[in-house]
Amino acid sequence: MMRVLALDVGERRVGVAVSDPTRTVARPVGTLERGFRAADFAAIADLVAEHDAGLVVVGRPLTLRGEVGPQARQVERYAQALAESLPVPVQLWDERYSTATAEEVLRRMRKKGKRRGQGEVDAVAAAVILQGFLDSHAWEEGEDG
Repeated sequence: MMRVLALDVGERRVGVAVSDPTRTVARPVGTLERGFRAADFAAIADLVAEHDAGLVVVGRPLTLRGEVGPQARQVERYAQALAESLPVPVQLWDERYSTATAEEVLRRMRKKGKRRGQGEVDAVAAAVILQGFLDSHAWEEGEDG
């Protein structure tokens, strides 16, 4: 079965998460420091190959009212260019509240004595985006994509 890779595209970093082969659970993988698009896309292509992903989900930062603002337009352009450079489909997914949810998850972890950095917030935000995508796409048994 194919895995799904998710990206939380920010100004400085791209948070990365991947699903398990059954597309049930998302887990944070890490972050990529943003550079030139060509370098970003090459690194993402490497992650697609490394994790045998058949789909890339990119968090789309809509406004809280569900509207497309300047940040969402910027991510849409990034995702469109990424799609042209990858051998797998790229799909946008509403990421409202993903960073706040990720920060809450990490705040709870900190109470257990673990320290986390901003890069980890980005990776967990990508996992939150991916988990929302996976949960809303109850994969039919035997479906491969």
